[in-house]
Amino acid sequence: MRKKKKYIRLHSAIALFVCIVVILSLSVTGLLIAEEIADQTKENLSEKAMDIAKIVGHSPLVIEALEGKRDQAEIQSFTSQIQHMTNVRFIVVMDMNGIRKSHPDPDKIGKRFVGRDEVNALHGKEYISVARGTLGTSLRAFEPIRNADGKQIGVVAVGIMLNHIEEAVAKSTRIVYIGIGFGIPVGILGALVLARKIKTVLLGLEPFQIASLFQERNAMLESVREGILGVDRDGRIVVANTEAVRMFRKAGIYEDPIGKKAEDYLPGSGLPRVLKSGTSEYDQEQQLNGMVIVVNRVPITVGNQVIGAVATFRDKTELKQLAEQLTGVKMYAEALRVKTHEFMNKLHVILGMVQIREYEKLSDYIRQITDLYQMEVGSVTRLVKDPVLAGFLLSKLSYAREQGVKLNISGECTLPSPADPGIIHHLITIFGNLIDNGIEALENNEKKEIDVSLGYDGSVFVLSVKDNGRGIPEELREKIFEKGFSTKGKNRGYGLFLVRKSVQELGGELALTSDAQSTTFTVKLPYEEKDENQ
Repeated sequence: MRKKKKYIRLHSAIALFVCIVVILSLSVTGLLIAEEIADQTKENLSEKAMDIAKIVGHSPLVIEALEGKRDQAEIQSFTSQIQHMTNVRFIVVMDMNGIRKSHPDPDKIGKRFVGRDEVNALHGKEYISVARGTLGTSLRAFEPIRNADGKQIGVVAVGIMLNHIEEAVAKSTRIVYIGIGFGIPVGILGALVLARKIKTVLLGLEPFQIASLFQERNAMLESVREGILGVDRDGRIVVANTEAVRMFRKAGIYEDPIGKKAEDYLPGSGLPRVLKSGTSEYDQEQQLNGMVIVVNRVPITVGNQVIGAVATFRDKTELKQLAEQLTGVKMYAEALRVKTHEFMNKLHVILGMVQIREYEKLSDYIRQITDLYQMEVGSVTRLVKDPVLAGFLLSKLSYAREQGVKLNISGECTLPSPADPGIIHHLITIFGNLIDNGIEALENNEKKEIDVSLGYDGSVFVLSVKDNGRGIPEELREKIFEKGFSTKGKNRGYGLFLVRKSVQELGGELALTSDAQSTTFTVKLPYEEKDENQ
């Protein structure tokens, strides 16, 4: 059995990593600062010792005493005062033979200086050294003493004990270590807070879960047939699946969309409007370099803030093909249903006549049915040559008869098959919705009759649908063409909207006349006949 791979949780990983970084950075920084402070402290003490040595070496009292102009005992008194005020360990004044003239221990006065590091000073050099003397190991500053003529007459040595220096360094660096001691717990606490905050921002997801979701999202984006385009809150494109790129290229747009402003890449995309309003838009048509696409636009909201928007779209031509297929199946099923119902009724009549042995009337009835069928089929096929449209009209004849409506289809000329097969989809939409609208308008009438008239002059097709209903009030004659407007309840009001839309797409005209006794819709469309020789 394969063992499940264990992952350290994001919260723990971030906290651990930040803690290590904080501890290492504070420790290394603290050590470097402490080292710098220690060096600086030693340098400051060395400078202090040298400054004191220079002060003593340039003192007239010391110079005169070494020249024999004053009592040399005054040197001890003078250096003792300076030593007390400056808090150094010793101030030793010696002559050119290295004999002490002052010392913290009076018993050492008159004896030779100890340390063997005074030689260079006796030769006129000033410097700092570390050596062991009678008082212990110390840091020493040597300064030559010269008289008014510039002749060296002695040396002054100022010493600070090394243990005192180490105490000063420790005192100076103590604050650094205290800071490190406070900084590390604060850093650890900050790491825990940061880890929790990041986990909250990531909705509690672990890295492997985020990676899995990303892969699943990409798989879903690439598997759908619709183009998908996503923008951030600034309207910049951040997502575009393969289908979207394919459609853009089909429309002649070959640039990579990622990172570009949606309004610059796709003028009129509508996404900036959705970002601003926060309102979804469904089933909107948009022109894309001559290609018509059907778009849905939805804002992405987190809390109460719009952080982006997504648009899904598809080529309207492809949707039309699907719609035509679905319409054809629906029409076929509806026609079969109506015909089956009619056929069953006729079979019942025939069965009854057979049982009562009314054979002559049965013969007349069958002949009547046959004549009616041939008359309907003959009249429709005479007026309309396209088999799809003819079949659709025959189904409408049967449907109207089932609803108790007399549907008359007439015309003085034949409508040939169109040069563009796509026009049939629009004609079915126009015929179907106008006839259905007329049948619904006659619902409460005693006499129900619809007249459909067809005309064609070689370039213009004219369709007229007239019903003997109660008419349409004048104030509603414009509203009935609006999408979703209906006086018959919810989820209605699309038929006449689709009629006008199809008429507009075909470049035709739609007229409405209505009074208290009837309503007539007249449609004029440019219509080009199919060349049968092609």
